[in-house]
Amino acid sequence: MIDVKIPALGESISSGILSKWHVKDGDTVTRGQPIFELETDKITSEGQAESAGRISLKVAAGAEVTIGQLVATIDETAVASAAPAAPAAAAPAGAPAAAPETAKNETLSPATRRVATENKVDPSTVAGTGKGGRVTKGDLLTAPAISAPVPGAPSGGASPASAVVDPTPTRPAAVGERSTRSKMSPLRKRIAERLVAAQHNAAILTTFNEVDMGAVMDLRKKYQDDFVKRHSIKLGFMSFFVKAAVQALKSVPAVNAQIEGDELVQNHYYDIGVAVGTDRGLMVPVVRDCDQLSFAGVEKAIGELSKKARDGKIKIEDLQGGVFTISNGGIYGSMLSTPILNPPQSGILGLHNIQDRAVVKDGQIVIRPIMYLALSYDHRVVDGKEAVTFLVNLKQAIEDPARLLFAL
Repeated sequence: MIDVKIPALGESISSGILSKWHVKDGDTVTRGQPIFELETDKITSEGQAESAGRISLKVAAGAEVTIGQLVATIDETAVASAAPAAPAAAAPAGAPAAAPETAKNETLSPATRRVATENKVDPSTVAGTGKGGRVTKGDLLTAPAISAPVPGAPSGGASPASAVVDPTPTRPAAVGERSTRSKMSPLRKRIAERLVAAQHNAAILTTFNEVDMGAVMDLRKKYQDDFVKRHSIKLGFMSFFVKAAVQALKSVPAVNAQIEGDELVQNHYYDIGVAVGTDRGLMVPVVRDCDQLSFAGVEKAIGELSKKARDGKIKIEDLQGGVFTISNGGIYGSMLSTPILNPPQSGILGLHNIQDRAVVKDGQIVIRPIMYLALSYDHRVVDGKEAVTFLVNLKQAIEDPARLLFAL
């Protein structure tokens, strides 16, 4: 019998929420198969089966668990002794056919299943409006009720270990109800605490500039095919801004400093955090030693870290140690914003959408692809002149990318 315990995730993490089981009580699992999802105040990670066998769940989904706690056992002997399942007996003539356990039902969240049960709605008959056609709670609330049991819904006799529990318990919503309540996830709660702390503990000021993206866009268009063939990854805008930020940090070292207690720490390395939006909240994985990476190296690192963050496989060490952060709200259509610092860093660069705007160039009004830039900084560490100089250096590097090659 193999014990399944909550693994250690870092010195500062002592507990979390077992938000989801990927298997059911009594299922046969294979070695390395993801079996549960653990959500902490810093990261969300998956637990994997250490051996093949029949799993017995000891903790319900949604329960708070501690590091090292037993949450399931795996019976290895069940694999060898398992016999082929007998064919199901044919249903008597005239008997109603059982509702199929469709893939749509299997992808329902615990909260959605509960709404389906309470409102007597069969999810397999509902057209989903969620991602990938997934049925949402809203879809079920507006669907007609049925008298038959909901396929895949937990029965009243389920044991506590196998019962499906919403990881963020929500008071059931009735048609026409104006609001519902749910507990904040550990990650969302931690994000909220850090954002408030940043505004309370730092003298945050934001300065703005605009940048003509034409030169970078032309370069990408000219070399994109060759870049993809050689590196198997697309050349994006972010690698230009990461390299330009490194150059600006070298020119204005104050932005690469931070306060620790009563000491001012000057950093001499360039680990840049890149904000990534996920279903669980905003995460900022860190790309290490960006000054030593090529454009392809930066793009690959960002791609790998972003995928890990969105898949819930990011590690605590992937989020620590950054000296500066870049957040791209432009991918969501943001025109302008004032980003909040990521403590203990002293600077964060906000990127925004690219819009064709009328500007004056060489005495003529022309249409150019313009992006607004926002640099938020800790005024205790960075003076206004240094902040403006940082943005001007970054603007020059983006508008004339050859500067990135010659460190001008």
